[in-house]
Amino acid sequence: MIDERQRRIEQLTTQKQTADSSASDKQNVWIAVIITIIVNGLIAYLIFAEGFTGHIDHFDLTVLPMLNAIFNSFTTVFLAMALYFILRKNIKAHRRFIYAAFISTSLFLMTYVTYHYLAESTSYGGTGILAGIYYFILITHIILAAMIVPLAILSFLRGVRNQVEKHKKIARWTMPLWLYVSITGVIVYLMISPYY
Repeated sequence: MIDERQRRIEQLTTQKQTADSSASDKQNVWIAVIITIIVNGLIAYLIFAEGFTGHIDHFDLTVLPMLNAIFNSFTTVFLAMALYFILRKNIKAHRRFIYAAFISTSLFLMTYVTYHYLAESTSYGGTGILAGIYYFILITHIILAAMIVPLAILSFLRGVRNQVEKHKKIARWTMPLWLYVSITGVIVYLMISPYY
C-alpha cells in the first residue's frame, strides 16, 4: 500500500514538472518571438527608412563599424570559450562566457543600429572574384544573423531555466550558426573597411 502511494506521488510530481516545463517553454518561445520581432524589425526599418538627415560634426562615424567588428570578435572568442568549457562539463564557466557573448552582441547591436541610423550604407568597391566572395559572405551573414536572434534567445532561456535537454537540442544548432555570424561579421568589415 505504501509503495503504491509513493509511486502515485512520484507520478503526480513528474506530471506537474512536465506541465511546468511545458508552460515555461511556451513563455521562452514567446519571449524569443517578441525580441526577434523587435530586433529584426528595427534593423529592417533602418534598411528601408531614410534615416538621419542632419549633420554630425567632430565625430567620425566610421568608428562605429570598427566597433561592430571588435564586438563581433569578442563574441567569437566568448562563444569559443563557452563551447570549450561545456565540452569539459564546466557549466559555471560556460554560463559566464555565454553571458559575456550576450553582452558583446548587445553592444554590437547598439553600435550597428546607431551607425545605420546616422550614416548611409557603404557599397563594396571590389570587383571580380573578391566581389563574389564578399557578397556570398554578406548574404549568408545577413540571413543567419536574422535567424540567430530567436535561436540564441531560446537557447539562453532554456539554459538559464535549467531545461537541459531542450537547451542541448537547440544549442547544437545555435552555437555553430552564432559562431559563423560573429566570424563573418568581422570578415565583412575587413573586406568593406577600405570603402568607408
